[in-house]
Amino acid sequence: MPVPFHFAYHVTDLDEARAFYTGALGAVEGRSTETWVDFDFFGHQLSLHLGAPFANAPTGKVGDHMVPMPHFGVVLPLDEWTALAGRLEDRQTDFILAPSVRFKGEPGEQWTMFFRDPSGNPIEIKGFAAESGVFAA
Repeated sequence: MPVPFHFAYHVTDLDEARAFYTGALGAVEGRSTETWVDFDFFGHQLSLHLGAPFANAPTGKVGDHMVPMPHFGVVLPLDEWTALAGRLEDRQTDFILAPSVRFKGEPGEQWTMFFRDPSGNPIEIKGFAAESGVFAA
């Protein structure tokens, strides 16, 4: 079983963040104070603190797309990715990169989507048909 990561970053509004991370992404809220909140984010610990979000710019070239750097996300089994993509599409999410497949038929074939949280933090969610594809070369 992989070891969960911990990632802490800034958001501008904890109530907006709570609504987005629990409602749109299905995260489960954990501990919190007036200035931060923890989430179980697909088995990983996110700690969202009040503050100015990190700067990012579309400088990452992946295939034909420029994606925001830095960004973070999670890798999901394809069935979970597909369900999440459907929920986000139903919520009319403003995608940076709409749900799509990259590297089709190649090692590392993956489904991906990019979007921002309400504070503008870029998130990428990847889906793989098999775990062996995550590090395929």
